[in-house]
Amino acid sequence: MIRPVRLTTIFTALLLAISLVACGEKEEKPTPVQEVKLPVEPPAQAYGYVLDDYVVERDTVKSGDSFGKILFESHVGYGTIQQISDTIQEVFDTRKIQVGKPYVLLKSKDTTETAQVFIYEKNKEDYVVVDFQDGVVAEEKSHPVTIVEKEISGIISSNLSSTFDELDTNVLVAYRMADIYAWTIDFFKLQEGDRFKVIYEERFVNDTVPAGIGRIKASVFEHKGKSVYAYYFQNDSLPGGSDYYDENGDNLRRAFLKGPLKFNRVSSRYNLKRRIKYYGYKVRPHKGTDFAGAIGTPILATADGTVIKSERRGGNGNYVKIRHNGTYETQYLHMQKRIARVGDYVRQGEVIGTIGMTGNTGGPHVCYRFWKNGRQVDPFREDLPASEPLADYLKPIYDSVMQPLQRQLDAIPFATEYKEIDDSSTLQEQDL
Repeated sequence: MIRPVRLTTIFTALLLAISLVACGEKEEKPTPVQEVKLPVEPPAQAYGYVLDDYVVERDTVKSGDSFGKILFESHVGYGTIQQISDTIQEVFDTRKIQVGKPYVLLKSKDTTETAQVFIYEKNKEDYVVVDFQDGVVAEEKSHPVTIVEKEISGIISSNLSSTFDELDTNVLVAYRMADIYAWTIDFFKLQEGDRFKVIYEERFVNDTVPAGIGRIKASVFEHKGKSVYAYYFQNDSLPGGSDYYDENGDNLRRAFLKGPLKFNRVSSRYNLKRRIKYYGYKVRPHKGTDFAGAIGTPILATADGTVIKSERRGGNGNYVKIRHNGTYETQYLHMQKRIARVGDYVRQGEVIGTIGMTGNTGGPHVCYRFWKNGRQVDPFREDLPASEPLADYLKPIYDSVMQPLQRQLDAIPFATEYKEIDDSSTLQEQDL
């Protein structure tokens, strides 16, 4: 007997079938592949040129090289070389390229590889571009320079330069400090335990290549227990545009340097009763002060003034004489080379010549002679005048520059404070 199928049973079966289909695996569609675009590197550029457009040759000037020789070897004719030299002589004197200086040639990308651009690196920052692709153009340019402010602190163990060696810091900072304190501290008589702090600038080309030391912004040097502060101040109203002053606005510079060398070492003093063995121990007055130094050492003008003599004569050898005002004159003898010429106005610290052995001299030195009111005197026994302090109207401006620097200096720990944990460590430069 066949039983009738209920409608409810059929309906339940249909629902079950639908649910089984719904719970089954779905067919996955393939994921579309996305195209990854790699970044396109821009073509290499330097000196304002796309280097891929040229054959690039980098080299340095060698002994025997000249501007003409370099270009001629790169397939530039002599006539063209002469035309280039004549055209650019007011911007770049091609006769003065120096051995060891880097240069770059940009050459045509063909079988001849003819030079089209000559780039001469004058120093780490400045260069000259001579472009003769379409006409002749010469330009002086500079690499981008970043200035980084740094702090350092040190303690004297023997002398200033060796202390900077221990700190692994550019010794040019020491030389700049010696210039600043030349009138207040004798750096040949430093004592063990003297100490200093400095805020200075360092220059970098393209953020990475060291390009030398900039200005010292502030420093304090503690000598024999006395702290001498120095702050750089720039203002159009100042002679020369800038100078260094202490916390009271007094100029650290005196009217005269203590001597004509960056580091002065007296080898023979002013002595009117000097006896010399060579002359049978007869009295031979020495009216100058001798400062010893290696041949070629720069000789500095000890004060501002006008050159009244620059010549070679007898026992004086090559010498320069400067009139500073109606009272004082100075003379610098036995030079190897005279740089200052008659009529030149020279500033204090400017190089006027180099140490030599011309005239009557038994060794390389500069004999420094000092006149007061037409009479030769011993400068070390003279009460030489100080430079003018800041004018009253400039002091508020100066204080606004000096006071933040003083707070910054005072916050720098002295070097000994860096050695509490490891006595073998040395103080390193601190980036701000």
